[in-house]
Amino acid sequence: MISKFDRTRCEVKVADSEEEFEQIFVLNYRTFVEEIPQHEPNALKKLKDKFHEDNTYLVCKDGSDIVGMVSCCGKRPFSLDAKVEQLDSYLPPHTRAFEIRLLSVTDAYRRTSVIALLMRALFKHLLDNHADLVVISGTTRQLPMYRKMGFKPFYQLVGKPGAYYQPMFLTADDLREARWLK
Repeated sequence: MISKFDRTRCEVKVADSEEEFEQIFVLNYRTFVEEIPQHEPNALKKLKDKFHEDNTYLVCKDGSDIVGMVSCCGKRPFSLDAKVEQLDSYLPPHTRAFEIRLLSVTDAYRRTSVIALLMRALFKHLLDNHADLVVISGTTRQLPMYRKMGFKPFYQLVGKPGAYYQPMFLTADDLREARWLK
């Protein structure tokens, strides 16, 4: 944990450089291989998401270092389409859905406002792109946080031992009403 967090030093932006993508792959590995054993280890200690080419990554940077990230994608199939048969039958009516994935913050920046900064920027990005529904597979380790954000569970847990996720959704109204982000 950092001794004193200064949010004015942090910048939230859409990742757009090779240097940023390399840092994303390292953070993905630390989170989704070492911390949450969802993927197998590899010698490079990097994890490139299989949806990488379609993802938009929002990153929180402290100087040149990425200290947190989240991604979204508006192109189907989503990762949840492979985990929940007939996904749309569990969801409210929608015309423009997005999937949120890969929310991660480095250890030193947890319990700071990095997640709020990222999610505020993400929700704005989703609304600017006319999302009327977003889905997420939230790690069961952070369910209280996702509930606080307003996410609603809609299906049984998916994943494997040590890496279970709860499928959840938000509507456009939920995105606009996320008062804790304002």
